[in-house]
Amino acid sequence: MPVNLKPRKRKTCLTGVLTVTGLCLLLSLASALSNFGLPQPDTADRLSDLDQARLAEALQLRAELGERVWPGWNAAQRPVIVWNSAYEFLIGYPGLPPADWEAVPGETYHRRPAENPQNFAVPVGDEWAGSIATKAETDAFLIGAFREMFPPIIEQIFPYRLLIQPSETQIGALLHEDFHAYMMTAAPGRMEIAEAAHHLTDEYDAASEAFAGEMKEEYALLAQALQAESDLEAVDLVWLFLQARDDRRQAYALSPELVDYERWLEWEEGTAKYVEVASLQIAYQAGDYAPLLSMETDPDFKGYQTFEQRWSQELVQLRNPSGSPETRFYMTGMAECFLLERLLPGWQDLIPAEGVFLEDLLRLVVER
Repeated sequence: MPVNLKPRKRKTCLTGVLTVTGLCLLLSLASALSNFGLPQPDTADRLSDLDQARLAEALQLRAELGERVWPGWNAAQRPVIVWNSAYEFLIGYPGLPPADWEAVPGETYHRRPAENPQNFAVPVGDEWAGSIATKAETDAFLIGAFREMFPPIIEQIFPYRLLIQPSETQIGALLHEDFHAYMMTAAPGRMEIAEAAHHLTDEYDAASEAFAGEMKEEYALLAQALQAESDLEAVDLVWLFLQARDDRRQAYALSPELVDYERWLEWEEGTAKYVEVASLQIAYQAGDYAPLLSMETDPDFKGYQTFEQRWSQELVQLRNPSGSPETRFYMTGMAECFLLERLLPGWQDLIPAEGVFLEDLLRLVVER
């Protein structure tokens, strides 16, 4: 008599479904539990020990390795601002800061209420200070931004701890903003023009929709050039990139103002992004650099040993930049800087000069 296997088959399938469902529920529960104790908006009235350790590490990195990244960058000591939701903290200001800054009892730095804190270069009296949010503030902001993107069910169980950044990200970001402060002194007129170019962002965003595909080709060529095995191959790919860029601008009759928008953002933000990433790269590669002992207490500090992963992420973002059009030129400018570092020694000395842009220096490389 034939045996009917269908009921058993259905039972096996049902068992598999229940097993997968149970695993999903357990994973969801574990994920939800992992979200307890996530970073919250930082409102402390003074810097934590970890905040101060990360700041000290960033300043040590600049002092010891800054000359290898950008000659002259570490020659002068500049004040730094670290801020949270409630306060800005001013560290390293020479003499007495302006009256709106008060001394923090028992500390060597000053504070004021955070009314409109910035991640950029901020004027303080006669000085320029690189200004950056605390790590806790940044982590809380990222988590909050992702929460707003998700429907209610996903919002409760998404593993937000995956969004917490390593301390190297905070250190690099501080150096990025400090470089802006440096350039405010090294090339103040050019920085003023670069800042003014940002008002064209909406106009550029609308225009760039038509040539998004062509720009993606440019991104790919830059990424390939960064990964080229020989200088000759890198130069060939740089030539293709410049040709593709010129062809796009001509084909879509890009106005001189929007061409300059691309060039100025690469000059201003691409160089700072390069300093940020190159500083972490050199800290990773340098056999003679030792992080501060105080960083051993930081659970989010990886001793710069995850740089290869960071570099892979940068290449992915270069090929597929997201967000505002400004973000594209952080990435393309950074890529051009790394190529100039490889192909045109001493290129940093030319950057403050009038009329010099990153793509112009790359043209010098391919024309030699």
